[in-house]
Amino acid sequence: MNSLRSFLFRPLGWLVAIIISLCWAIPILWATLAIYYSNLPWAGMRLALAAAFAAFTIWAIWFSRRRRMSATAIVLFLGVVAWWISIQPSHDRNWRPEVAVMPRAVIDGDRVRLTGVRNFDYRTRNDFTVRYEEREVLLSHLIALDFYVSYFTEGPVGHTFVSFIFDNAPPLSISIETRPEVGEGFAPVASLFKQFELIYVVGDERDLVRVRTNYRGEPVYLYRLNTSADDARRLLLIYLGRINQLADRPEFYHLLTNSCTINIVRYANAAGRRGGFDIRHILNGLVDGYLYYSGRMDKTLPFDELRRRSRINEAALAADGAADFSERIRASLPTMSR
Repeated sequence: MNSLRSFLFRPLGWLVAIIISLCWAIPILWATLAIYYSNLPWAGMRLALAAAFAAFTIWAIWFSRRRRMSATAIVLFLGVVAWWISIQPSHDRNWRPEVAVMPRAVIDGDRVRLTGVRNFDYRTRNDFTVRYEEREVLLSHLIALDFYVSYFTEGPVGHTFVSFIFDNAPPLSISIETRPEVGEGFAPVASLFKQFELIYVVGDERDLVRVRTNYRGEPVYLYRLNTSADDARRLLLIYLGRINQLADRPEFYHLLTNSCTINIVRYANAAGRRGGFDIRHILNGLVDGYLYYSGRMDKTLPFDELRRRSRINEAALAADGAADFSERIRASLPTMSR
């Protein structure tokens, strides 16, 4: 009987041991990465401190027979947490020119004046003429909302942004992005540890779209949404409020909580969207399928056919810097009733 009981309870003991180990391992991993991606300016020191912390805490918890060593490891972990909390975002850094200017919006009834609207003239991916403009739009002339998905490499993760469509002005694109400094590039793991500030890039489609299709070579898909004009206006006002908040008070980008698709969904909810969380809000390279099957796109065509016809790279390359770039990239899209 005792041997049977031992046999039955052994897997339970293993499960408890695994859970306890994970309860230690996850905080240790997080703190090690937090040290490595901290605000210390010397990469060698960050690496050495991260390695030393990981080595000590692993020894103290799993190998040392002194109970106070575990307590010391906990104190060190709490110290890392306090250090990490103390790291604050800033507007005062050596920004890359693509994100050097924070946009602002002045709302006067129906009229919206935007400053810091990006409209760069590109010659190559890294060779461009910097140009920020002022734009004025009328909310009463906002008629629709279009949705973009672009990919570094086609797969489950991409970048999403929106264009607000007016009947008397060019589309206004707003892209929620990291704000890298000179010499920095996007890194998904680093973005979880206060490595990048957040920016809402407001720009002309000849910039925000064309730089992706024509100069970065990213596959880009453009979808017309069946959002009403009233919902599009509410969404734009929410965006404008956030743009001004960020201009006044910087925030960190976070891949899982403060990023492009997560925030688009959050603002759509505030504007009246009905629906819960979906894993494709994080695996946003698949979000176009979510939008289609949840009824936010025209379903006249099968999704695979709609997606094939919504890729705009060929049209964008042909249009290049033409004044009617926005019209030409939409010319071959599937039609739908607004």
